[in-house]
Amino acid sequence: MTDVEKGETVSANAPPRHQTHQSHNHGAAGLVAAGYDPSPYYRPLANPGPLGLFSFASTTLILSLYNAHARHILVPNIVVGMALFCGGLAQLLAGMWEFAAANTFGATAFSSYGAFWLSYAAILIPGSGIGAAYTADEAAGGFMIHDAIGIFLLTWMVVTFLFFVAALRRTLGQVLLFGFLTLTFLCLAVGELVRSTNTSKAGGWLGVLTALIAYYVGFSELLTANDIFTLPLGSLKKRL
Repeated sequence: MTDVEKGETVSANAPPRHQTHQSHNHGAAGLVAAGYDPSPYYRPLANPGPLGLFSFASTTLILSLYNAHARHILVPNIVVGMALFCGGLAQLLAGMWEFAAANTFGATAFSSYGAFWLSYAAILIPGSGIGAAYTADEAAGGFMIHDAIGIFLLTWMVVTFLFFVAALRRTLGQVLLFGFLTLTFLCLAVGELVRSTNTSKAGGWLGVLTALIAYYVGFSELLTANDIFTLPLGSLKKRL
């Protein structure tokens, strides 16, 4: 079914849907090279990847250092602001623009982790009442809050593993990013479920490494967009 049959309005000079991803990396020059003349009213989309990756990396780095008990910090609530506005809102916006840039993988990943950070911040905000719901159980010596957070983190480990599988034919940088993030969620989840401080600290240090990889991937995309110099991401060959 064509776009016209579906009732969508398509400009005569607009690029085909399957070619819009080229504007993601090459701008107007890529559009002309693709074989069509961009309309004066067509504006190529900038790459939202660096915004999403830097936002993810910065929030992950801060929380991971807290999880690793850096500087003897045991209360992570200072990360709430970052989780709401950087890891949450900025990543969610990056995900929405990835949809516009026809990048389904990036759109799904950024939107998902933006939602993760927003939901995690809600747990730490006292006014949400989420943590307070477990106060009576903790007072009675229970561990329901730890088991609940453990299941929460385990669920995100599953989501991250699916992204890891999807990244296997993309770049080595993305494979390492989602691979280490999967291990991070696994260690943090197990640490909560079995009440192991050392396992949670290991998850914290894995999270630090994950954040550094995300910085590298984001910086590589940012340099490519500005045509300064490039950092290799290790493109993986697609199966024929």
